[in-house]
Amino acid sequence: QVQLVESGGQLVQAGESLRLSCEVSGRAENNYIMAWFRQAPGKEREFVAAIVWVGGDTHYADSVKGRFTISRGDGSNTMYLEMNSLQPDDTAVYTCAAGTPPNVRWPRAYDYWGQGTQVTVYS
Repeated sequence: QVQLVESGGQLVQAGESLRLSCEVSGRAENNYIMAWFRQAPGKEREFVAAIVWVGGDTHYADSVKGRFTISRGDGSNTMYLEMNSLQPDDTAVYTCAAGTPPNVRWPRAYDYWGQGTQVTVYS
C-alpha cells in the first residue's frame, strides 16, 4: 500500500514558477513509476510527467517539456514538480500517482493516487 500527499499548489501570475511536492509513504516498490497528472475543469485528466522511482528516468508531456522538471528528493520519499514559465493553460488540479503502468501516460494504469493540489495561473 502506498499513500501519496500533494502540497504546494497556489494562485500565481503567468510567468511565475511553482514547486509541487508529493510525499510518498508506505511500500513503494523499486519498479514503481511516479507521475504527475493534471485535470482542468471540464477536461479529461492529462499526463504531465513521470519518473522511474529507482533509476530516475523521466518522461514529459510535450506541453510542459522544457518548462517543468520532475525529480525525487535525494535520499527522500518526496517527488517534486518544478514548474517554470507558468501559463493560464496550466491551471488545473495536479495529482500524483504511483504504479507500474505499461505506458506512463495512461492514468487508469496507476494503482495509487493522491488527493490533488490546485494550481491557478492568472494573466
